[in-house]
Amino acid sequence: MDRRAFIGTLAGGLLAAPLAAEAQPAGKVPRIGVLAPGRPPLPPFDELRDGLRGLGYIEGQTIVLESRWDEDKPDRHPALAVDLVRLRVDVIIVGTTPMAVAAKQATGTIPIVMAAVSDPVGTGLVASLARPGGNVTGMSLLSAELSGKRIEILKEAIPGLSRIAILWNPRNPISTRLLKDTQAAAQSLGVQFQVLEVRSPADLDGAFRAATNGGAQALATLQDSMFYVHRARIAELELKDRLPTMSGENLFASAGGLMNYGANIDDSWRRSAVYVDKILKGAKPADLPVEQVTKFELVINLKTAKALGLTIPPSLLQRADQVIE
Repeated sequence: MDRRAFIGTLAGGLLAAPLAAEAQPAGKVPRIGVLAPGRPPLPPFDELRDGLRGLGYIEGQTIVLESRWDEDKPDRHPALAVDLVRLRVDVIIVGTTPMAVAAKQATGTIPIVMAAVSDPVGTGLVASLARPGGNVTGMSLLSAELSGKRIEILKEAIPGLSRIAILWNPRNPISTRLLKDTQAAAQSLGVQFQVLEVRSPADLDGAFRAATNGGAQALATLQDSMFYVHRARIAELELKDRLPTMSGENLFASAGGLMNYGANIDDSWRRSAVYVDKILKGAKPADLPVEQVTKFELVINLKTAKALGLTIPPSLLQRADQVIE
């Protein structure tokens, strides 16, 4: 494309999205770096695109997305973050807590927007929710606060539940707090627990075997992008080992799992586009309050319940936001 044709294309894009381009220098197309878990495609990434389109941005014309996927290798986070910094992107969007930590270590100047991060204050990403300070802001998940609720729902779904297995990823900095809250909830409900580490997808099969051998009557996964990316595999193991599973990751029940309860991650990614828009128009991350996710969903898969020989109480079905039959 020659210079005249390029300018014409760019001008057309700017006219199509005047609000999105307000604070950008003439001729400059902002580049947004995205650190995402797993491999493409991933549903929340599409929600981010939808959010940007809704704000008037046209990908490839008035905005460019530079996406980097970790391919289930958390060790790559620092290098991927540094790569985006070298590209001098205008904003970096991060999909997980470990990614947010890696991005903050890579840059103290480029704005970082959290799409779905747990406990940003406790992990030192922001000074406070109201006044983040520094270069990080965005969406915060109430993962720890919901851990206990998941055990309550699991116990209600399985009368007589007395022993569960808890899968956690110790490589995730938020997992320690999630585990502590989950253990406290289990103890308060009189449920014994078996804690099993899952550091990589290769550990999933062994974890389910250990849970079954340990006498677990059900299983709960702590919130972690690995469990989201591999939700279909976890659902397969659930049926294979006949171990009812509760997840904090949305779309788990849709992938064949028994239940999931937690924040709507898709909505969180979509909302992160609002932060990108404000920053591109001149706002400073330090002055943009962190928004806590307020939309939570309980989804129950009755087909899976039937395959596991479970009868879900009507009272629980009535509270579900979605029942898959």
